[in-house]
Amino acid sequence: MIQIEFAQRAKEILETDQHTIGLAVGGSWIANQIDEFSDLDLIIVTDEKISDNKDKMVDYAKRLGSFLSAFTGEHVGEPRLLICLYDNPLLHVDIKFVTLEEFHHRVETPTILFDKDNRLQKAINDSTSNFPYPDYQWIEDRFWIWIHYALLKIGRGEYFEAFDFLGFLRMVVFGPLLHIKNNNLPRGVRKVEMELNKGDLEDLKLTLPHYDRKSLLECLHHSVLLYRQLRKVLFDTSIILQNETERKVMLYFQDLEKK
Repeated sequence: MIQIEFAQRAKEILETDQHTIGLAVGGSWIANQIDEFSDLDLIIVTDEKISDNKDKMVDYAKRLGSFLSAFTGEHVGEPRLLICLYDNPLLHVDIKFVTLEEFHHRVETPTILFDKDNRLQKAINDSTSNFPYPDYQWIEDRFWIWIHYALLKIGRGEYFEAFDFLGFLRMVVFGPLLHIKNNNLPRGVRKVEMELNKGDLEDLKLTLPHYDRKSLLECLHHSVLLYRQLRKVLFDTSIILQNETERKVMLYFQDLEKK
């Protein structure tokens, strides 16, 4: 596997770097699910913080292989991440640059590739991973306003906007909640084709519209039904339901369909 070969080469290079404490790898590697389409998720732990300096991050990345280009991960809320593309062979590699203290705070427990003075392993032993789960109340407080927003866009004929908004709902609401229902980590719509049961996957497919008013409204109906089903399965009594907002929005939904 090219990912394993790259990681091994990175290990050999970084072991000789005096400022590198250790190297670890996460993502598909941990679950032994790497295939030809997988990227590689490396974690470089340094004695001083370098994630506030893109040039230093890129300098590290260039040493590891046939570097093409890279950008930082602010769009996913992680500026410490350098998203890289390498050549010979073409490979996507995500490199997160952290200090030893930052290594304690993690969403998963990575595999250690090398560890000077056993400091990475001690950090893992002294802490726990914490994968972020969605806040059900946060979703409920927003969901019906989101549905009304989508109806406005369909009503005006802004079908591209409505089309993309359904994708947003799949990423933020349906994908994570369906994953939780299926005892998976709530990673958006990652690997839903492989990790959801057949019925749940078919329900999710019903939120995929064609570019026309009728299809968009039908998919929005399926979105409402799917959310209500998931809410019933996953939410407990501590979640305050926005019943009046839901009622008013669904009346507006009915009125719009008649026009």
